[in-house]
Amino acid sequence: MAYQITPQLRDKINHFCRFPQTGVSLRQMVMFGQNPSQGTLLRATQFLADELPIRIAHRIQELENLPHNLGEMPSIIKVKNWYAQSFEDLINFPKTELPSSLRDKFTSSSIIQKLPDNVPHPANNPGRSGMLNPSIPICRRYYTKVDDIEWPPEVHYYNEKFTKLIEDIKRRHNPVVSTVRHKTKTVIETDIQAFLDRFYMSRIGIRILIGQHVALNKLPSRPDYVGIICTKTNIAQAVQEAADNAKFICEEHYGLFRAPEIQLHCSNDLLFTYIPTHLSHMLFELLKNSLRAVVEKFGEADEYPPIKVIVAEGKEDITIKISDEGGGIPRSNIPLVWTYMYTTAPSQHLDPEFNQTDFRAPMAGLGYGLPISRLYARYFGGDLKLISMEG
Repeated sequence: MAYQITPQLRDKINHFCRFPQTGVSLRQMVMFGQNPSQGTLLRATQFLADELPIRIAHRIQELENLPHNLGEMPSIIKVKNWYAQSFEDLINFPKTELPSSLRDKFTSSSIIQKLPDNVPHPANNPGRSGMLNPSIPICRRYYTKVDDIEWPPEVHYYNEKFTKLIEDIKRRHNPVVSTVRHKTKTVIETDIQAFLDRFYMSRIGIRILIGQHVALNKLPSRPDYVGIICTKTNIAQAVQEAADNAKFICEEHYGLFRAPEIQLHCSNDLLFTYIPTHLSHMLFELLKNSLRAVVEKFGEADEYPPIKVIVAEGKEDITIKISDEGGGIPRSNIPLVWTYMYTTAPSQHLDPEFNQTDFRAPMAGLGYGLPISRLYARYFGGDLKLISMEG
């Protein structure tokens, strides 16, 4: 039998929707996750046990309030029920019971090291989304470090149990992108585009919080990693890997002996703090687009004009420029490249049950590559811009 939202659960969802979402920065996550104690991880568990239901409740509300009766589509109902099920799992997760001596230590300010304040993410700006209640202050500062003292085994078991729960939730939501995409119209109205931007931006945030928590609790610590964040992400290496993957898919798709060359202009020792999977996803999508444009313009050729990747490091930004000679885009089509479902390739059909993570894709034709890559870029304050010279 299909999952149903009960009236009691509906009341709880409405209650959690009244609270704003708390922004967490990359810097906070790195400072918080260095050599975490079981007490620090318990602090993170408590933060997520409060924060994830709030974020998920907002998503359920948005899915229910979609215009053009889209909320009644079977694929949207299916996704909404996944969110409702995850919401219910989280609010029913028991609170930890610490002995009073430890509880006092856990809340005592002497062992809590304050991290920089939370800054609400632009995507959660009340003015822009119109969803959040500005009268409720953002005051849940759970991202704080706790000194290492002797924590009882119960704390470890509790953290382990919560980690297992959110891993299951993340797995449940793996097919969300392909399911929402299933049977959506080819041309999407502006209000739906804005909803999809908010929806996928929030999904990225939820998956980062879960991925980071799982990694801190389960993965062995590595000198250059804090959870899923690499403090020494090597750009040249990331570009090279994405280029190799994109060329492999291009050669397979078009039956080529050799895909166009990708030339990299970047210092081999340029390092920065980032989530490598995000960088790989963006580079792979963009290089795939460039390869397709070049191959389709020149057909089967002995030699193609190379695709150039130029990396520039400034005082504030690192800019990655990818340029190709694939013919450009007519000016009238440029606004369309940022819309979901727009693609110049023959449309590809994924099974709605397709259950891969976001990082496996066919050569082209899903119409989600560029808009979602731009959300990854924007999530930590960057951007993705397209400048086209037709011809």
